[in-house]
Amino acid sequence: MSGSGRRPQAPSLLPPDTTEDVRARRPAVAVLPIGSFEQHGAYLPLVTDTVIACAIAREVAAAYPVHLLPPLTISCSHEHEAWPGTVSISAATLHAVVRDIADSLRRSGIGALILVNGHGGNYVLRNVVQESAGTGTRMALFPGPADWDAARTEAGVLTPAHSDMHAGEVETSILLHAHPELVRPGYEISDFLADGRRHLLTLGMAAYTESGVIGRPSLATAGKGKEMLAALVESFAEYLSLLTPEESR
Repeated sequence: MSGSGRRPQAPSLLPPDTTEDVRARRPAVAVLPIGSFEQHGAYLPLVTDTVIACAIAREVAAAYPVHLLPPLTISCSHEHEAWPGTVSISAATLHAVVRDIADSLRRSGIGALILVNGHGGNYVLRNVVQESAGTGTRMALFPGPADWDAARTEAGVLTPAHSDMHAGEVETSILLHAHPELVRPGYEISDFLADGRRHLLTLGMAAYTESGVIGRPSLATAGKGKEMLAALVESFAEYLSLLTPEESR
């Protein structure tokens, strides 16, 4: 927070394209960032997952010929509702919105859609992609677990994936790199591990953490965030090749 007491403003999440930009590029694939609006401890903003999804999507759009869409900011965060500020929609609503977007893109000439998901609780997105077969729109969900594993290894992330669940080393590192102005002091002393989360879906996050943090944010660095984003951009090439003919890449 600045000395004036004003809160740092969230980054712009809107792509700068005009109609003429899209017409000139004629992209075959659209990229839709999907985040959430949920608690991320005392040092990361409610919009963290959306900022991360947008950071990934923007890096991808800078490297590949895709049509970058504005993000879906509110999604399925019901496990976080014990904390004020968290807002959710139903899985059915998220499913319907993504399908409507895919249908609209297809009518405007873009027949492939890659969902860049920044929130692990959006389980329904797997079903959206699974059910897209035969709809006329080819779809994929990115990043997958293997993509995150490769990115974590490339960046030297120390916390195991299961332990680094929420507001931990990975998420804090990406914000420290992409939008350090959004990270408040306190992450350095907020480590908390809760690996035994057997009934998370039934009991919610509050049954396992008082602070809302599960992970080791004290290990976060901007350098790790930069390396993770670079690795994810590299992984994206495989997804693009699945959805587009070679001459369109």
